[in-house]
Amino acid sequence: MDTYALIDYALQRYSPREIAMALGVDARTVRRWQVRETEPPSYVSDAIRQRLLPLQGLQNDAPADFTFIDLFAGIGGMRIAFEKQGGKCVFTSEWDAYARKTYAANFHDGPDHVFAGDITTVDEKDVPDHDVLLAGFPCQPFSIAGVSKKNALGRPHGFSDKTQGTLFFDVARIIAEKKPKAFLLENVKNLVSHDKGRTFSTIIDVLSNELGYKVTWRVINGKHFVPQHRERIIIVGFREDVGFNWDGLNLPAFDEAPKLSNILHRQDGSEPAEWNCLEGPKGKVAANYTLTDKLWAYLQSYAAKHREKGNGFGFGLVSGSDTARTLSARYYKDGSEILISQGAKKNPRRLTPRECARLMGFDDTFRIPVSDTRAYKQFGNSVVVPVIAEVARLMAPHIKSEAAAPKKRSRKAA
Repeated sequence: MDTYALIDYALQRYSPREIAMALGVDARTVRRWQVRETEPPSYVSDAIRQRLLPLQGLQNDAPADFTFIDLFAGIGGMRIAFEKQGGKCVFTSEWDAYARKTYAANFHDGPDHVFAGDITTVDEKDVPDHDVLLAGFPCQPFSIAGVSKKNALGRPHGFSDKTQGTLFFDVARIIAEKKPKAFLLENVKNLVSHDKGRTFSTIIDVLSNELGYKVTWRVINGKHFVPQHRERIIIVGFREDVGFNWDGLNLPAFDEAPKLSNILHRQDGSEPAEWNCLEGPKGKVAANYTLTDKLWAYLQSYAAKHREKGNGFGFGLVSGSDTARTLSARYYKDGSEILISQGAKKNPRRLTPRECARLMGFDDTFRIPVSDTRAYKQFGNSVVVPVIAEVARLMAPHIKSEAAAPKKRSRKAA
């Protein structure tokens, strides 16, 4: 790529202001380069590669053991898990522009990689051939909180939700057309019981009887791997009967799982100074994450009111020795489900976005290029990466065997 092409490529992933900060120039300078008004200095190419793009270059051309597509990709938690097993992503779809920004900041596929927005507008014939389909199709129409909210507002849920509930059928039409060797779908635990089991029954009927896959599923709690109670259903299907089962699933015991102290900031100066959630030479959590007196008083009053009614609603106050409630996409509103105690004399605080990333199993190299509000939504909607990684490990031998089978047969025939 020449310098202009590199600038265009970087602008797909970062704002002009972010590029300007990385290169030590003014944002207006970047915009002038973008429209070819001025010519960038010779150092800009190397600076972009070193400061904005990963060290291994723009695209990893190493041979892959299998290929996969990433639907409803969010910020790429499933992709991380399957890349570790030797897979290569050949197609991505995610409708949210801010999630796409985070995804693009962490995965650099080059200009040939197709990154679609709204999957409902994509013709299934235009999706590249692939060995594995991954999809965390929207869970809000089926979640307990989502259903309760929609019922309260008189809105449809499940498959009656025409904007989100029917997106499963976009997954189905792509499976029907491309016939991948395997798929992994993820959703909330409540999918199994939604609409008295009819929703889940429809999904399994489509996958098993209409599409002809050998389907199995398992509800897994992220608490095995991260300090968070988060139950999700994982549905796995193989086109052939490869003998896949859950017997080899390695789930650490809950009493051996990490506690919140493992993901909280150390606040001893050992973490990167450039993280904007920290301040001072010791890297203390910035003061703006501590709840205001007004918000803290409101949450305590709200909890007390519901306790009097016999309800369990209220905030979740935890310390480093605890396991948190489920992180939700609404965490940005008040942080009430996971509040970190700072002692009796100080109001509790929210998790920082970096702590949320750790709570979902992302490592500290994962880039967070969006605002705190957007980051909270993204991590609240994400998969727990080590859960998917463990399922990917279990699936990988069967996927690789199936992916290699045609090559073996063609060599034998030759």
